Amino acid sequence: MTEVSIILPLYNAEPWLEECLQSIEAQDFTGILELSVFNDGDKSLSILESWSKNLKNQKLKITISSGSGNPKGVGYAKNKAVAQSSGEYLCFLDADDCMASSRVRKQFDSCFSDHNHIVGCCFHRKPADSTPRYTNWANSLSSSELYSQIYTSFGPTIIMPTWFCHRSVHTRIGGFDERGKGIPEDLLFFYRHLRLGGKLHRVDEDLLLYRYHPSATTFSISEDTIWQIRLEELEDQVLKNWTRFTIWNAGKQGRKFYRSLAPQNKLKVQAFCDVDNKKISKGVYIYEDYWHVFLSYI
Repeated sequence: MTEVSIILPLYNAEPWLEECLQSIEAQDFTGILELSVFNDGDKSLSILESWSKNLKNQKLKITISSGSGNPKGVGYAKNKAVAQSSGEYLCFLDADDCMASSRVRKQFDSCFSDHNHIVGCCFHRKPADSTPRYTNWANSLSSSELYSQIYTSFGPTIIMPTWFCHRSVHTRIGGFDERGKGIPEDLLFFYRHLRLGGKLHRVDEDLLLYRYHPSATTFSISEDTIWQIRLEELEDQVLKNWTRFTIWNAGKQGRKFYRSLAPQNKLKVQAFCDVDNKKISKGVYIYEDYWHVFLSYI
């Protein structure tokens, strides 16, 4: 069996595909490597075909297939690329990103001893100043914070373009959500992995150029969709086990969070807390929904 399959969905990839393929060709992994591509209505397939000879000269197995009709979305494309691949391990890559030459080797070494991990890595963005706060957050999380910050606004603590895992992880989850545009298939997969006892690990080296551009799939997903998925997961996995809790952040986001809660969880809220003197000086926050609720600022 192939040791590692690079999973590459293709859609709107023409401006960056050659650079991506160059990074695949440059991998220093000495095991058996496969490139599995699913073309989800992309016009750049000719670029890939022209590169096939070079990649095969690197003893890289190549498997390419295409969908028919309209694009069905990144979740569908990833599942198809995984299904046609033969690797024991899966290395996910977006066609607008580039890997360091040591990425596959270093993540394979980290994943080899435990098949229950999603292994990520640090990354840098292009343009370099595009998302400094997000980049710093994702690259600086400690091992424990990979788990404790899974409900933040940024999404998975191991970002999808850096994922590397044993094939059994994908099989156990049942693949990515295939509902298409507007669905954060990576976040849904990530949460299910953790619910089933999956583990997380990050190689603390910069092994990926993660490109930022207006046509990225991320921009097709609304903030409200992400908010609702995060909230449902938090309520189902955490809040249902609590009898009461306090909301820190008595401003706009804190109030939005409270209003979004299921009725049974609103009843568990004891107080809004903050360290902002302006908010504290207001004394109380009164919110009326189905009943009258009084929350003290502490």
